[in-house]
Amino acid sequence: MNKLCKDFLVYTFSITIICWGLCVICSLNGILLNENYFLYIPYALGGWAPTIASFVAQKKSNKVANFKEWLRNIFDFKHNIFSYFMVIALAILFILPQCFISGYENGVPLYAIFVLIPMMILGGGLEEEGWRRILQSELEKKYNFVISTLIVSVVWWLWHLPLFYIQGVNQYGKSFLVFGINVLGMSFALASIKRITNSIWLCVLYHCIVNSLWSIFILHDDIGGSIVAAIILIFSSFLLLKVNDKIKKTTK
Repeated sequence: MNKLCKDFLVYTFSITIICWGLCVICSLNGILLNENYFLYIPYALGGWAPTIASFVAQKKSNKVANFKEWLRNIFDFKHNIFSYFMVIALAILFILPQCFISGYENGVPLYAIFVLIPMMILGGGLEEEGWRRILQSELEKKYNFVISTLIVSVVWWLWHLPLFYIQGVNQYGKSFLVFGINVLGMSFALASIKRITNSIWLCVLYHCIVNSLWSIFILHDDIGGSIVAAIILIFSSFLLLKVNDKIKKTTK
């Protein structure tokens, strides 16, 4: 693992452990997030850790000159319709099997997705600059696509662990294993999007759509639906990569 990856992971987990660790300690002592609004500051900073770390690590490694360049590298909106369709299709393939197999409760109305997606850019989407641009891309220089994606999925999964001990957040009281299977499927979807389009923006968009759909369809905590969704996403990812490789060969 090179210095860029190490710096990113050290900064990410240091910020998260300090911030979410404080929230966990408070939660265990009856100081709850939804009753003590000052806790939203460390809670938010812990969630933004991969985003903050991605900028700091890239700036330190001279990958970006300043914050403006860092932002410009993320928000590359100009992609073909197929790329956007692929992102939407992979998001639907994530949520639909779980709705049918695991079941769900109605959350916010479906039309709220147009408000939720922009909100989720700060509520998770910008993490992709760290997980996919730095960790996934750098690991693929040493390992193959599958190994790299599995490593990223495990790291990404473990990073979320403190949330399962903070009362008042969505993950509290839910299965960490089921969540990990969801992360596995999403990791392959995101890795394939990154490889096919070389776009972090489309990874951000996918992350935002999935997070938004989780607010609309509140899934039951069931391992069966998660496994089926993960299998479908992994299969779809390899299929898309294969099709993309064929398209590249025919256009040469």
